[in-house]
Amino acid sequence: MKMPNHTGAQPRSRNEQYAAENPVKHSRFRHSQRHLQKSHFISLFTVVSGIAATLLNAQPSTGNTIAVPRENQAGFAQKTPALTKHASSAYRLCGSDLVRIRVFQEDELDTSVRIAKDGSITFPMIGSVCIGGKTLPEACTTIETALRTFCKSPQVVIRIVEYNKRRFTVLGQVNRPGTFEMPDEGPLSLLEAIGMAGGYSRIANPSKVTLKRTSPDGSEHIFRLDAKRMARESSIAPFLLKTGDTIVVEETLF
Repeated sequence: MKMPNHTGAQPRSRNEQYAAENPVKHSRFRHSQRHLQKSHFISLFTVVSGIAATLLNAQPSTGNTIAVPRENQAGFAQKTPALTKHASSAYRLCGSDLVRIRVFQEDELDTSVRIAKDGSITFPMIGSVCIGGKTLPEACTTIETALRTFCKSPQVVIRIVEYNKRRFTVLGQVNRPGTFEMPDEGPLSLLEAIGMAGGYSRIANPSKVTLKRTSPDGSEHIFRLDAKRMARESSIAPFLLKTGDTIVVEETLF
């Protein structure tokens, strides 16, 4: 039988009783609870801040540097293939290169064309335009300038579909004489060309190298070159090859 409580005091809860009996342990428990709540608050604040930063970065820029409207960027990226893997801003277009030219939001101007030997192409609306000898950015600017008469702020992208097979020939005193293909991009020097032909033979005379070059008009030019001096003196600018060059390394006279 429970005895009635005549003191008038409310009965203690289990937590209050535990706190009264173990004041030190109870204090440590409360401290750990407050620390855990603070950690949860910091983690939640970090997540919310990250989401807010992402949303702010996703907002359109207020500047005037956006060339393509945001709502059209995805479609333009799908319709405009990236530049060929090996194409660099240093590569200069030449005759027989096959290129694809696209103009943003002007699908009827989409053109695949092979560059003529004189460097020209025929493009819709503007007719003949010369892009041979130009880099990809320069060629884009040339076509954009010509199109401004017909289009407002045209944006042109050029992709190299197929490179012209540029070849040169090395004869005379080299280990592997023959005809070789030039790299798809970047220049090729005389010394590099001789290296591709296996280097000099045992009786070669690097001081006497003859190079024959045929111009687009059919005229021939002969160059007498000292490859030995080129290799020895870094101050001498490299002699760069052109498509169709023929190199002859002469032999040493005993």
